[in-house]
Amino acid sequence: MTTQHLPTSAFDYELPDELIARYPAAQRDESRLLVLERTGDIEHRTFRDIVDLIPAGDVLVLNETRVLPARILGKRPGGGEAEVLLLERRPDGAGTWEALVRPGARIRAGRVIHVADEFSIEVLDVLPNGNRVVRLVTDVPEDEALRRWGRMPLPPYIDRAAEATDLERYQTVYGTAAGSVAAPTAGLHFTQSVLDRLAAKGVKIARIVLHVGVGTFRPVEVEDPADHEMHAERFTVPADAAEMINETRAAGGKVWAVGTTVTRTLESVADSHGRIRACDGSTALFIRPGYEFRVVDRLLTNFHLPKSTLLMLVTALGGYERVMNAYATAVRERYRFYSYGDAMLIL
Repeated sequence: MTTQHLPTSAFDYELPDELIARYPAAQRDESRLLVLERTGDIEHRTFRDIVDLIPAGDVLVLNETRVLPARILGKRPGGGEAEVLLLERRPDGAGTWEALVRPGARIRAGRVIHVADEFSIEVLDVLPNGNRVVRLVTDVPEDEALRRWGRMPLPPYIDRAAEATDLERYQTVYGTAAGSVAAPTAGLHFTQSVLDRLAAKGVKIARIVLHVGVGTFRPVEVEDPADHEMHAERFTVPADAAEMINETRAAGGKVWAVGTTVTRTLESVADSHGRIRACDGSTALFIRPGYEFRVVDRLLTNFHLPKSTLLMLVTALGGYERVMNAYATAVRERYRFYSYGDAMLIL
């Protein structure tokens, strides 16, 4: 069977529970970094070493999204507990959101969830996919309401309640555009010092935005990945970022994507010659083995869930056998996995 037709089960691997990172490293740039060469060679480094690995003249592309404190706990009219996870603002301009709710069977259209004296959530509609349309009713500005009563939506595998430190550590240091319900985790390792050192070296830094949706955690549940319905996510590629990337490629430089979110965005807006266009839009691009990359040359990423679209993307760039061997090596070497875990660089 060719790598273009690998079944979902081929992307499974065994991971001891204790290797799932429940907390971030003490310092962002002290995370470990597994460097995978296209030859299959593996080197073990520390994340701050990335400054030595990116040549001057290449371009590093960051996703500037910020995670919303989008998990809100409240009470149903009868006093039972309710949870609302805001997914994204609706385009109707009426201050409404699409959201997940729990317990779903008890939160129907017309119900009001009480959060605080100054804050409640009206359930307006039930969508065909089971999500709700909700409106935030508050006496304070919406962003302030989320800061006061929202919690960081940590992934389920972290298996703990969000804490005060997560408000900072489950964000990148460079995020500016609030809109994600999950962090672009490859960027969590950067410090301003690392970014400054890269810039001083002559590495170009381009900034785009893709708002990460809850679908990023959903496993592929069909055996043929081609049958998987990919979630769509909104992005913005500014003109200055597109120009910087195009100029770098024209001069022979390489494009380094920080994370799968950047990779999907750039590949979605590249033409057949790898030229990037500036635009706003959404992408449901599913990158898996057999995909021909048009613009991304190098990838910085974390270690991803088994049978996930993210792992499939990584194997498409790094090679299936090489990446799966690297994952097995990372398990043996006791790397920390998933959102708060260590990093991997594909050269």
